[in-house]
Amino acid sequence: MRKQTIDLVIADKSPLVLAGLKQMFGDDGRFNVMATAADGELFMEAVGRLTFDVGVIGWVMPYMNGDEVLDALSEAEDAPRIIVYTGDPGHAVPRRVMMKGGAGFCSKRERPDILFDAVIAVAEGRMVFPFINMRKLQADPFGTLTDREMELLGALSDGKPNAEIAGDLGISVNTVKFHLKNLYDKLDVRSRSQAVALFLKG
Repeated sequence: MRKQTIDLVIADKSPLVLAGLKQMFGDDGRFNVMATAADGELFMEAVGRLTFDVGVIGWVMPYMNGDEVLDALSEAEDAPRIIVYTGDPGHAVPRRVMMKGGAGFCSKRERPDILFDAVIAVAEGRMVFPFINMRKLQADPFGTLTDREMELLGALSDGKPNAEIAGDLGISVNTVKFHLKNLYDKLDVRSRSQAVALFLKG
């Protein structure tokens, strides 16, 4: 039997979206908005101090994006179920959310009642995603790459050396090497030339 109210925490980089979601959910007796957060780090702080059923988060957020929040929650016990609510039009985002342990995905282009239904379904233990062809997902070598790894792949295709990539991204050369190793492992290649060739072919 479902709880009378679903406890929520909402995170979004847009103050307007955050205020709108807080009001919409707050006006509906099925939901209890326990907190809101303007970025991923603040959302994770809420996870640490509150117990709630569902988190509704953006995908592109300051400090920690949705991708990184899902990674962090994979290590947490009794983590809330997460729905990513985003205007990002990329077809890869829903499958990335699913693969990283998210419970649902909803586009900002959908009507508010679609998001409400998704939150209720996720609170009841179901997953809510647009149709994803899992056979294509398994065949797509880029489906498991993080945003940072895709940035690196783009930089490699531009012929940039590690030091220049590190400077552009504001990270150390050792961190670039670490990400590249993960990138090569995921793409099952041995060198940057093989990675770039696969990228250009795709």
